[in-house]
Amino acid sequence: QVQLVESGGGLEQAGGSLRLACAVSGRTGSNYAIGWFRQAPGKEREFVAAISWSGGRTYYADSVKGRFTISRDIAKNTVYLQMNSLKPEDTAVYYCAARGGVVTRSPHEYDYWGQGTQVTVSS
Repeated sequence: QVQLVESGGGLEQAGGSLRLACAVSGRTGSNYAIGWFRQAPGKEREFVAAISWSGGRTYYADSVKGRFTISRDIAKNTVYLQMNSLKPEDTAVYYCAARGGVVTRSPHEYDYWGQGTQVTVSS
């Protein structure tokens, strides 16, 4: 089992920044991927960013490329999502998720999920 706990959400003005954290614990193995997804009211859950734990390779949705940065702290078993230049359309519940193996962009291919953290961006 893998446990994921998100933190760092909140209310921010457009143009501002927030940093989300995802603490990872449990039996992850050595080759796994952590993804960040978001879901706005009435919309499907969508891919935001992901990172391969072993190699650190990163992947981004086009909508956040250049504004968001995903990173990992191996010593702390934590993945971060630095969100800059926030826009009102970034408002959503943000989830981190884990899967064994390579990074994918489909939420259906992730096995473990955190409880989510709300991000609200005001205009």
